[in-house]
Amino acid sequence: MVRPERRTRSDLVAVVLILVVVLAAAAVIWWRSDARATTSEPAAAPAPVLTSPTRVPAALHELWRAPSPATPVPVVAGSTAITGDGGTVSGRDPGTGAVRWRFSRDLPLCTVGEGWDRAVAVYRKSANCSEVSSLQGDTGVRGPARNADAPFGTRLLDDGKYLTATGERVLESWRSDLVRTQQYGIMPALKNAGNNLRRPNCTYPSVAVGSERIAVVEDCPDDPAQRITVLKTKPEDDEEPEEVSSAVLGGSEATAVAVSTKQTAVYVRDRGSLVVYANSTGGIEAEYPLPTAGAPFPDAGVEAVAADRVWTVNLRPVPGPEQAGAARSISAALHRFDPAITEQRVLDGLATAGPDRPFRVAVLDDDQYRQVKDKIGDVPGATFGGLLYWNNGATTVALDAATFAPLWEVPGALGPGALHGGKLLVPMPAGIAVLDRFTGARERLIPVDRQGWDGPVRLDSAGTTVLEQRGPNLVALG
Repeated sequence: MVRPERRTRSDLVAVVLILVVVLAAAAVIWWRSDARATTSEPAAAPAPVLTSPTRVPAALHELWRAPSPATPVPVVAGSTAITGDGGTVSGRDPGTGAVRWRFSRDLPLCTVGEGWDRAVAVYRKSANCSEVSSLQGDTGVRGPARNADAPFGTRLLDDGKYLTATGERVLESWRSDLVRTQQYGIMPALKNAGNNLRRPNCTYPSVAVGSERIAVVEDCPDDPAQRITVLKTKPEDDEEPEEVSSAVLGGSEATAVAVSTKQTAVYVRDRGSLVVYANSTGGIEAEYPLPTAGAPFPDAGVEAVAADRVWTVNLRPVPGPEQAGAARSISAALHRFDPAITEQRVLDGLATAGPDRPFRVAVLDDDQYRQVKDKIGDVPGATFGGLLYWNNGATTVALDAATFAPLWEVPGALGPGALHGGKLLVPMPAGIAVLDRFTGARERLIPVDRQGWDGPVRLDSAGTTVLEQRGPNLVALG
């Protein structure tokens, strides 16, 4: 039998010293780590599903309020109202304001937005807004995270599939796992000279997103006026931005309002016009005079635009053989959403319709619309109707979501508004106006005491609760 090697006192001392060094190093790493600096208190159970309102209440009173300077608009993720203050993101019951979950870091928040039913929090480091965490709206459980190159003052814009972080010199987009899909502009540390940009010396005073497109107003030293550029949110090559179109504007006080796969709307203040550009050519399709008095430039270069996220499917009469096929195709696409939509019902509706009075077949939410838009888009006589509500600082304007043509206006509005109980609610100085969402006809005004606040107001709805973002505070009404 081999005798074990004899241990000396020096050996034992060395082992102890090694253990001390290892433990000390681990303690230092932990002390400096994000884990030590992060507090996560998820909810014990998911938040209950909110009940959609069926009507607008006769009166609205303040239910609760909370400081939330990191949310430029009301943020609703799942069934939870989100607030951001200091370094803490809180998920609250929309009706009571009670905190369901909390997530905090020892860093200040740059901004908080919403995407994929998650709250997305962007934290500030010394050089930029680089620490990004996503939190499940109903529980606060932490999801994907990333390091970003977002600059100070960034805003998060959601197009329904991708989230884009804005910036004066750089902007970038992320998919649902927070993997970056594109980056446009000059970053602090360049991989490629000029970052594969055609115009590397420009700044970006305004950004809009929609339909997997990004519309960027550019200030370029070599251009006689500002420029509007449309990018793909997910280019073929993630190392190089993919430009759809770019055109010099006829003015130098412009902001991007809205963008789709086909068109881009730009508000050119020094021309007093909303100008619609074709993405395929960069040429002007239409121009609409709009008031500019009292309309300041938007904060962070983002126009106040709210989509009603409700789409109508309309069908106009077409020649006999095509009409039967159109009714068959429409009913096949929509029957799963509403069993009452049958081929015969569509034909009966078309019997009372005319070229200027289409038959409204169905009303779809945004998710349903995305599922069937390609199937219905090629059906003869079929069109989609949808609205965007845009506020230029002086007036709220309803825009046709398909063409961006202005349809009606609400002068003196404090923000774009939001749907609630089938009506459009628009913030006014004396309260909230209740409007018909299709025509803009005012039905009544609900008085709201804002306790001296007379600045911009952004609205949203969480179940039966109406939320107002008033500067640094989120206020719930019910």
